[in-house]
This record gives sequence, C-alpha cells and structure tokens, in this order.
Amino acid sequence: MQYKLLALRKEKNETQKDVAEMLGITEASYRNKENGKTQFKMNEMFCLASHYCHSIEEIFCLESSQLVNKKKK
Repeated sequence: MQYKLLALRKEKNETQKDVAEMLGITEASYRNKENGKTQFKMNEMFCLASHYCHSIEEIFCLESSQLVNKKKK
C-alpha cells in the first residue's frame, strides 16, 4: 500500500505535508500511515481515493470482505 500512495503522491508533486493538511492530520501522522506503521481511518481512505481518482481497493489492496469489515468498525 505505501508504495502506491507514495507513487500517487509523487505523481501529483505533493509532499506528505500537503496530503496531511488535506486530510486534516499532522504530517507525522500521515508519514506513519503512508509507511504502514499505523492504519488509515475509513474517511481518510475515501478522501485519498477521491483525491487520486482511484478506488480504495486499488490504493489499499483491500478485498471486498475487508472493506465491509472496516465499515462496520
């Protein structure tokens, strides 16, 4: 996942700080999420998918069953 986000972010010439501000989180928090140390919240996933014009599954490699389970939490 982190490689897809990094590639998409670089493709748009965005910094981690840019994306963090868009999500309303700190740069350190975004860095940890992009590096796979912590997980993105569902609303952050939707925001990133919309921003990068990709599905959540494409970016985060989620199967449908995983997506349904995350929504229930």
